[in-house]
Amino acid sequence: MKFSALVLSLTLSSGAVAFAPPPATTTRMAKTTTSTTYHQPRFASPVETTEQAAAAAAMEQEQQGKQDQVMESSTTTTTTAAAASVPVDLPVETKKEEEEEEKAAPAAAAAVSVPPPSVINDEKSNNNEKVDKILPGRYGPNDRSIALPMLLRPNNLDGSHAGDFGFDPLGFSESLDLYTMQESELRHGRLAMLAVIGWPIAELIGPSWLLQDGGRVPSILNGFSPITFLATVAIFSGLGYFEYKTSLRSTYNTSSGRQHRADMSEIWDMGVAGDYNWDPLHWYSSLLGDSAIARKGLREVEISHGRSAMIGITTFVIWEALTGHAIVENSMFFHPNLLLPILIAGYVSFNAIYKIENNERYVFQISTKSEGEAILENLKLSMPTPADNEKTMKNLQGVAETAKNLINKAKDAYDKLSDGYVEYSTSNIKKNDD
Repeated sequence: MKFSALVLSLTLSSGAVAFAPPPATTTRMAKTTTSTTYHQPRFASPVETTEQAAAAAAMEQEQQGKQDQVMESSTTTTTTAAAASVPVDLPVETKKEEEEEEKAAPAAAAAVSVPPPSVINDEKSNNNEKVDKILPGRYGPNDRSIALPMLLRPNNLDGSHAGDFGFDPLGFSESLDLYTMQESELRHGRLAMLAVIGWPIAELIGPSWLLQDGGRVPSILNGFSPITFLATVAIFSGLGYFEYKTSLRSTYNTSSGRQHRADMSEIWDMGVAGDYNWDPLHWYSSLLGDSAIARKGLREVEISHGRSAMIGITTFVIWEALTGHAIVENSMFFHPNLLLPILIAGYVSFNAIYKIENNERYVFQISTKSEGEAILENLKLSMPTPADNEKTMKNLQGVAETAKNLINKAKDAYDKLSDGYVEYSTSNIKKNDD
């Protein structure tokens, strides 16, 4: 019995030394096998005594304790090394929390990766995606009026509409209907453009019986004759009827009205002011291009000319009322002269070379354009050098000497002819006396 116990002890000891950390399932199987080995039925020998049985049982308990310690150590090592890959039996609440976190993680990542709408719009513009409509806020973060930088930009004037330069010192854009004011300005501007052309033409070629004293056009300040008064009433009656027919946004559902509402859909649903659905030459969508930006550009041109015309026609009226003379009298704009072409050439030349800039600190800062620098350099290269000037002076002196000689020869020839003529006349007089 002692021999068999010793063999069993050596076998278990060698197994403990050669033991390697197995997976979890292998560990459980090893435990089951060990338990089965330890609890195999023992058959008592006839020579076995009670003391020997007790000693064998004590040895078996000691070996089992050593084996259990080895198994616990190996299980701890295996669990620590394979913690990331071996599934752990967790409580139900912990599992639910982990599952909810795993589900929420992709949504949170997607929320972080999606940019705000402004960034999306910028990405669309970077990808050259064409958005054929007017977007609000042409002036961006600029909070100052373009026309009056010393004032803050009015709230309703952000550059979205044509002709909007932030000029509203009296705050009409916030207290009155913006569309109505735009319509009124356009109508007055169009009438002023017609008047600023017709006024001087009437004074230049109009019959005198239609004009007032001094050849002035009939007006409220210049006065009317009965005929011109009736003509003015008839003209304004026709204009009034036109105003009535085109008022109350009657072109809302016309082809141009729908186009304008599409162009301005990001601003409002009223299209644009001054839309009469009248474009017989189809210039509105062809001069600058068939796009919302191009159409807005043409409206910018129209309203700018209209504003200039309103200032011009007001100047005509005041000038004639104060001076009593027609606006075309002694004016370089209405009579042939060299001054106007010279001024126009100077204006064009200046703008081709220089530019005027304003900033937050200074106004009317003149600087040279890059193209202007090239023009000036070419002018310097084309200018004659001192050697060329000397050569030119010599040539001029030669020409002067030649001209002087020609003049002297001509004078000598003239003197000879004059002397011959005097001698001939004198001889004839003597003959007649004889």
